[in-house]
Amino acid sequence: MAAGPRAAGGESGGWAVSALSMERIQSLTDLADLEAAYSRLCEEEKVVQEELDALLEQQSTIENKMVTLHRMGPNLQLIEGDAQQLAGMITFTCNLAENVSSKVRQLDLAKNRLYQAIQRADDILDLKFCMDGVQTALRNEDYEQAAAHIHRYLSLDKSVIELSRQGKEGGIIDANLKLLQEAEQRLKTIVTEKFDTAMKQGDLPQVERFFKIFPLLGLHEEGLSKFSEYLCKQVANKAEENLQLVMGTDMSDRRAAVIFADTLTLLFEGIARIVETHQPIVETYYGPGRLYTLIKHLQVECDRQVEKVVDKFIKERDYHRQFQQVQNSMMRSSSAEKIEPRELDPILTEVTLMNARSELYLRFIKRRIIADFEVGDSMASEEVKQEHQKYLDKLLNNCLLSRTMQELIGYYITMEEYFMRETVNKAVAMDSYEKGQLTSSMVDDVFYIVKKCIGRALSSSSIDCLCAMINHSTTELESDFREVLYNKLKQGFPATTFQDFQRGVTSAVNIMHSSLQQGKFDTKGIESTDEAKQSFLVTLNNVEVCSENIMTLKKTLESDCSKLLSQGFGGEQAQAKIDSCLSDMAAVSNKFRDLLQEGLNELNSTAIKPQVKPWINLFLSVSHNIEEEEFSDYEANDPWVQQFIVNLEQQMTEFKAGLSPVIYDTLTGLMTSLIAIELEKVLLKSTFSRLGGLQFDKELRSLIAYLTTVTTWTIRDKFARLSQMATILNLERVTEILDYWGPNSGPLTWRLTPAEVRQVLALRIDFRSEDIKRLRL
Repeated sequence: MAAGPRAAGGESGGWAVSALSMERIQSLTDLADLEAAYSRLCEEEKVVQEELDALLEQQSTIENKMVTLHRMGPNLQLIEGDAQQLAGMITFTCNLAENVSSKVRQLDLAKNRLYQAIQRADDILDLKFCMDGVQTALRNEDYEQAAAHIHRYLSLDKSVIELSRQGKEGGIIDANLKLLQEAEQRLKTIVTEKFDTAMKQGDLPQVERFFKIFPLLGLHEEGLSKFSEYLCKQVANKAEENLQLVMGTDMSDRRAAVIFADTLTLLFEGIARIVETHQPIVETYYGPGRLYTLIKHLQVECDRQVEKVVDKFIKERDYHRQFQQVQNSMMRSSSAEKIEPRELDPILTEVTLMNARSELYLRFIKRRIIADFEVGDSMASEEVKQEHQKYLDKLLNNCLLSRTMQELIGYYITMEEYFMRETVNKAVAMDSYEKGQLTSSMVDDVFYIVKKCIGRALSSSSIDCLCAMINHSTTELESDFREVLYNKLKQGFPATTFQDFQRGVTSAVNIMHSSLQQGKFDTKGIESTDEAKQSFLVTLNNVEVCSENIMTLKKTLESDCSKLLSQGFGGEQAQAKIDSCLSDMAAVSNKFRDLLQEGLNELNSTAIKPQVKPWINLFLSVSHNIEEEEFSDYEANDPWVQQFIVNLEQQMTEFKAGLSPVIYDTLTGLMTSLIAIELEKVLLKSTFSRLGGLQFDKELRSLIAYLTTVTTWTIRDKFARLSQMATILNLERVTEILDYWGPNSGPLTWRLTPAEVRQVLALRIDFRSEDIKRLRL
């Protein structure tokens, strides 16, 4: 069978081996089994044949690749040779580089040893030179030169000197060292004594001369301490002199009210001049980072002098007593022992000026120290920088100057709050109204006071003080002043005798008849009513102006605070504090707007609605079920809308003269909404013919045209429903509504529901209810 060789070939050639072995096939005896085996072997033969065909198809490709590989053979041999040659060159270069680098290391070692030998020789020579030079300089009293020699000696490498002492000339070097050490101690003593003498005599050139010598001897701290002591005495003497001048100042002097602030200013300016003058000397001779030590000593003296000035201020201005009196007045409601706010005004101004000068001085000190530390810390670690920052914060925040000013400002805030509250109460009590003015006097007065108090707090340059006063001002406006306006509006807008006359002629005639029988017409009630009306309108204007003034004040403060923060005042949280306070101020402005809206609603419901509603109800007395003759008569003699417009004009004239344009416009908007609502109500109670619908359309157009002229608000939206009702009432037939409804509406947006459309159609007496019900809307 053909399967036998294929199976054998498969075993030797790696082809697929048949699942039926020769032994298995030879053992088969049954015909069915033989046929099954034959079929299976045929299938396997077919698969093997397909594999052979596939391999034969690839024969040309494989042969081409073999040809390519044969051609590459010579090239690969060349590459192998080149690679071996390159490896040899790299090995040679590596060995050569290793030899050269070892020689360079030897040369470098020799050079370093030569430098060390030269340095040692130089140090020995310098030691001898320093010993000879210092002796000569001391004999000639040339202390600068002597200090320079000692500084050179102190800069020598101690290990080199120790090695030199172990050499053959060790005895000579020991002797030189001993002489130098003795000269060092002697020079230190001389410089200290000379400096003390110059300081006692006030000889600034000599003081500066010996101050420059201290760092050469390694006495940086001692030199700065002694020089600071000298400078502090200068500061103390000048401050004492200024304080004596203060005590002798005439109270009529122009600057008498701020004399203590001026004294502090002179103290701070004096210290600032000292720092500016001597900073270059300290940086040059003592190095960067040493200015902090000098300023630290100066600040101690500054604190002492500030304490003296503030104590004198408290005593002369009776500051603590006045604060106690203010505190008692705020706790008690009685006005018997209340201090006059006017008396506090100059004191509060002086305190804020004192604090502003202190903040300016501390900011100057901070800038100088930071700049000095930055130079010295340019190569320092982060830990050192943080430590220096802690030193600076401690100096600025814990100094007596900061604590004293914080205490004064704490008293100031309470006294300023009292000043503002009492002055505002006076402004309210003295409120007056001049004819022709829209607002009363207290609005301008109150906001002048509030701006003055906040501005004074702002001038202190203290963010915490400013925020406290903004909060107090916000509370004063929100609680006390708004309450005053609210109580005035709460009294309501009174109904006058003239309004009663319009409501009922009989009632007004009776009033006049009764008055005439007594021989005069009693106008007292009318006058008091007119005053009440005027008071209500003025209060509305006051509320509106207050809201605007608060927002204007907020914007001004935002600008002023930005300038203050840009100058470096305040800490990291300063901006967040100010933003929080100003947001509260905006909230108060909104509360005034809410109060204004309440007042307008009251005016609308009290003065406008009782008048407008009867005028609109007259619409019911005019028939709109009319024919051609009546329509022509209505056209010649308008039965309703023209008189209604005249009544509205008369009604609003009074308000237009007494209200600000913004409030009048808002009130007109409320009246317009009221007219639209009430007119819609009476419309649904009327009946219309075709011409009656046309008449209503003309009346509505006239009304809308008039109202458009008296307000800047868009009113067509408010009359949209009425306009659509007029359109429906003008239809010639019921089904005509479908030309305007649904997909045929075009840009028109219907404000009426299908039920309301049917209701309006039913107002037409000539439309059958069956036709209306049959509509599919």
